[in-house]
Amino acid sequence: MSVLRVEKIAKTFALSHNGGGSLKTALLWWKRRKLEKLEVLREISFEVQPGECVALVGKNGAGKSTLLSLIAKVYKPSSGSIRVDGRLAPLLELGAGFHPDLTGAENILFNGVILGLTRQETRNRMAEIVAFSGIGSHIDAPVRTYSSGMLARLGFSIAVHVDADLLIVDEVLAVGDFEFEQKCFQRLKEFRTAGGAILFVSHDTDSVSRIADRAIWLEQGTVRLSGPTEEVLRGYLSGVV
Repeated sequence: MSVLRVEKIAKTFALSHNGGGSLKTALLWWKRRKLEKLEVLREISFEVQPGECVALVGKNGAGKSTLLSLIAKVYKPSSGSIRVDGRLAPLLELGAGFHPDLTGAENILFNGVILGLTRQETRNRMAEIVAFSGIGSHIDAPVRTYSSGMLARLGFSIAVHVDADLLIVDEVLAVGDFEFEQKCFQRLKEFRTAGGAILFVSHDTDSVSRIADRAIWLEQGTVRLSGPTEEVLRGYLSGVV
């Protein structure tokens, strides 16, 4: 049974063009406002199996991040269906899900509960999460004082310690240093060996080649090519060039 099944997903955003910079202006111009429909995704279908890693590749604006956000339930699809069998751990952007005024430790508790752990389970894993992140004493400082690399370390560390069945990663690891990046790849390998599935977005084709079993090339909101990683990357790179 697949961990993730995406069937004929489409997403359209409604953009309003009324030039209203204030409530008064918006009320005066509401009859003249123009609505534009922006179709971001069309008829996207694929599955991810346990222990499998699938990469999404494509140019900026192709719909990759929107697709991940739909799977993580940040957005609702305009049509189609998404089914996740098991616990989902999304790592979509730096600082997502973190409260800037809370400490790193407080945010671990907060995010652990959001991702499905009990408070006690999160507390039991606190030391392991902090150790993996390598943040050290900064764990007691507000996360608004963290660098982008520290946010990435903490976010990734939480995500891989919540017993997820599906891990979603959107370019977050690109801000880490080389040592932590290698540490993450090793942990992802262990995660997959234990049966976890991974869906991730990256513009780093070397990383895609290294970890992904399959790749999906998105172009203008549709699937241009799907299949073995090297085959898809060859098509994608030749298309970009």
